[in-house]
Order: sequence, then C-alpha cells, then structure tokens
Amino acid sequence: MTTNITAFECPAPFLNELQFGNGGYVEGRLCMSVGEISCCLPCPLTAWAYPDSFDTMGIAADWVAVASTVCCVFLLLSWLVLPIDKTHRHYLSICLTFAVVFMNLGFVIPLAGNPEQCYDSITPNDMQTSSVCAASGTFIVIGGWAGVLWIFLRSLSLHLQICWQVVVGRNFMWFSHAVGWGLPALGIILALTLSGVSFRFGATCHINHENSLADLWIPLLVFAGLTIIIQFATFGYCIKVYLASLADNNATTENSAGLPSYTNSIRTMTPRQAYRRVRRVIQLQWRGIAIVLIIIADVVFFAVVFVFQDNTIEEVKNDPQIAEPWIDCLLAAGGDKNKCLNQTNSLVVSMATIGAVLVLLAMNGIWLLVLLGRWSMVTGWVELFTHRPSQAKREFVSVDARLDDMKMNTDPRSYEMLSRDSGKNVMMDGMVTPDTVREGPIYPPIGSYLASTTSPPNESPTPSGRRTPDYFGPQARYQAPVRSFSSPRPPTREGRGSQAGWEATATYSNVGREFSRSPPPTGQYSQSPPPTGQYSQSPPPTGQYSQSPPPSGHYHQDSYGQQDMNPLGMNRI
Repeated sequence: MTTNITAFECPAPFLNELQFGNGGYVEGRLCMSVGEISCCLPCPLTAWAYPDSFDTMGIAADWVAVASTVCCVFLLLSWLVLPIDKTHRHYLSICLTFAVVFMNLGFVIPLAGNPEQCYDSITPNDMQTSSVCAASGTFIVIGGWAGVLWIFLRSLSLHLQICWQVVVGRNFMWFSHAVGWGLPALGIILALTLSGVSFRFGATCHINHENSLADLWIPLLVFAGLTIIIQFATFGYCIKVYLASLADNNATTENSAGLPSYTNSIRTMTPRQAYRRVRRVIQLQWRGIAIVLIIIADVVFFAVVFVFQDNTIEEVKNDPQIAEPWIDCLLAAGGDKNKCLNQTNSLVVSMATIGAVLVLLAMNGIWLLVLLGRWSMVTGWVELFTHRPSQAKREFVSVDARLDDMKMNTDPRSYEMLSRDSGKNVMMDGMVTPDTVREGPIYPPIGSYLASTTSPPNESPTPSGRRTPDYFGPQARYQAPVRSFSSPRPPTREGRGSQAGWEATATYSNVGREFSRSPPPTGQYSQSPPPTGQYSQSPPPTGQYSQSPPPSGHYHQDSYGQQDMNPLGMNRI
C-alpha cells in the first residue's frame, strides 16, 4: 500500500508544494522539507513578515512617485516649450530628468495596473507571467542605470571645468549620450537575460537574486562610488585653492631694486579673493552638487537595503534553521502572523527602512523640480497662456524710448554716445578739453593754417536737451620740458609740483626736421581728438619751414614722428 504524499496536509499556515505546478517564479518560493514533503509559506512573503500596514506604505510610496512624475513632466514640457532664457535647459539636466521618469514609472505602473503578485498560493509572478511585472521591473532597472550614469556624467563635467579648465563641448555631449543611454541599454539586456525580475517585496517587481550582483548591483555601485569620489575631489580642489591662497598671502610684487618687476607683476590671489571665487563656484553649482548627492545617496541606500534583504531570504531558504523560532511561533499560533512579528526582526529589514527607501527613491522627481526648476518657468507659462510679452525681452526701440531702459537699469548713452544735461558729466566729458587754442606768438604760416581750420566757438555755452560729446575739440599745446627722457626715472616729489620751461634749442636740435612732436603739459591735454578739419598733427604748407627752428617761446605742431616724442606725456586716444 502506497501513501499519497500529495494529499498530505502541512501544518497551518504552510502548504504542500506538490499540490502546485511549476508556473510562475518557482525560485521565489520559501519552502522547507518535512519528512518526504516540502511545506511552503503562502505567497506573498511580505504578508507574513510585515504587518498589514506594509501594503499601505507601498501604496503611499507609489503616490509619491506619481507626484514626482508630474514634477518631471512639468520640467520636460517647460524645457520643450519655453524659451531658454526662462528655463536655462541643458542636456545633462534633461537626460537626468528622463532617467528619473523611467525610475518613477516602475512605481506608477503597478499603482495603475494593480497586478496580482502571486501566480498561485505559494509562487510569485515574474516577467514571464505578468506583463505589469515586466514593465515595472524594466523601468526600475533602466531608470536606476540611467540615473547613476547621468549623475556620473554631470559630476565629471563639473570636475573637468573647475579642476582642469576643460571646456566641455559637442564631443563631450556625444560621449555623454553614448554612455548615458548605451550602458543602460546594455545593462537592462544583461539584467533581464541573466537574472530577470519578479515580485520580491511590494507591488513593484525587482531583479531576482541569481547573478544580480554581477549584472546590476556591483556596476551600479562602482559608478556611484566614482561619482562620489569625483564630486568630493572637485569640492576639495576648491578648498585647496583657498588654503593655497592663505599660504601665499605674504607674496610681494616688487623686486630687490624697488621697481616693478614683470615676473612678479601679477599679485597672488588674496584670501578674500579666493574665498569669493570658491563661494561663487558653490553659488553656481550648488544645485548640481545637491542633485548628485541626493540621487547617489538614494541609489546606494536602495542597493544596500535590497542586497541585504535578498541575501537574508536566500540564507533562510538554504538554512531553514535560521527561521526556526519564527516557524515554531507560527505553528503554535495557528498561523496568526501578528503574534509572531517580533520574531522576524532578525530575518527581514525593518518596515521603516523599507518605507524610507521606497519614498526617497520616489521623491527624486520632486528634488529635480526644487533644484532645477526656476520661478521664471511659471512666469513663462503665464505669459504663454495670457499672451503677455515678457518685460525683460529687449526689442529695438527708437532713440527717445527711455522707459524700457530705465526699467532695465541701462543707460542709452552707452550705445547712443549721447549726453544729457542732467547735472552729471558723461564719462567722455570727464576729461577737460580747452575750448580755444591758447594765445601765443605762433609762427605766421602755422597761425594762418590754424585760423583757417578752426571752427567757430559754440554760441550756446549751456547746452540744452541732448548733445554729442565734443570728441574732436581743439588740442592743447604746451611747452616741452628740457629734461631728457632717454631712460625712465622714478618720479620725484619736486618734479610732481613743478613744470619745466620750454627751450627751442632742446626741441629743434636736429637740423632738417620740419616739425616735431611734443606732448601737452600735465592737466592741459585731453583724451578727445580734435574735430574734423582741426587736426594739429597736419603739417604746414611745403616750404614754410626752413632748416631753422622757430623762435624761442613759439608753439609748434605735432607730427607722427617718433624721434622727439615725450614718452611720459603722450596724448591718449
């Protein structure tokens, strides 16, 4: 007489494995041998290891993912529709947002599909038996891969720009797309082929234990570790610059002779300047740094928790004696799990930790909106739907349209080169130009030449309205000093307050030169060139100057010759 072990009943709440087929994810069963039969814990496992509020926590995390997805969609639509001055879009931000959307879809799809987690009473569903499981697991894996890689590329771009002064351009963009989307595509193929996904805990499918370390978790953690190293190396470089400036704050800019030196003419950065530079870098990049740290922390946290949970379940399957106190409690309580929840603390990760992992992973889209979004996006949408033009948009306006310029805090004189009688001098009027040529005994041919080219004085000494600055006013002439300037000398206290007289013999020492060039004295020259027709550098008629110089005290014309030029009194244009 044979015994029908198929009809043998396992003690509650366990079920006889022989009563079920081989459908679903058979490796996901939690069974132990009792004599000749194998008794298995009913599916799902989380319903026995956690309180009933575990499902509620999972649904709450899924709704957080819905809100996160809405935030990401708002960012993507803003970057697509609104102008760049409203959004400051960048391909690193756009691709990272797509990666977070994929990750969130792994939580949103189960919430919308409400899948059945179990194929039968003891077997969970996998990607072969549930399309919702396949979709959610695929989006979780590819979103995790893409998120880590685009965070890595964002950190690498920041590091190259700050530490190595490398301008990341089109080549880096194509490299980023190849790595940011190529490796996730390869990773999802390897993960689904070598491991697969199934309902492990909660309504979202996760990667199975088999080969998961090699095809998913170790590569992800390697890129996450590189990202953290690069990020902190960048921040450490900024601190190094500041500390180096503190050590060099005693550097001098003068050589032993007391005169300026070319090699030491550039002062080292002062501590205050270095601090401002570091602060400026942080002000510009703190959003990117925060995004990198937040998403990397979430991914690493999720990976560590999931791997620990997966390894614990595998240890229980391989050695049921580890869970013997909990099994005995269930048998004694007649299958009442609530009386034995305190025995599961050493077997599974706490529900608070699982909830924190799921919620933090689902909140990445909200963090993206907070850190990458701008208030100008909201105003841009308002202007788009209300058809109101942007006040900050610069249009071509007439010369008299001053309202927009006052709103933009700009001075139209910067492009019109006009001045107004507002009681303030324009920058171009800050230099004093004499209204008329100084009286003096001028050599007759030169005097007639200047008289023929000098424009009449302005009849209105007090201008009204707006006027064009007199760039070409008459140029002052002065008496050249006798002192030689063949070699530079440091200024003396006596020379600052005195002016040397003019000597004709010193100026016209070279016989045969028709005219020479001498700069105006201190305080009597202007940076403004003379008006049209009044250039003082034009030579007089041919033959007027013989090889004899003009009499002492007479003024002379400037020329383009360089021999007698006064290097310390040159007119600046």
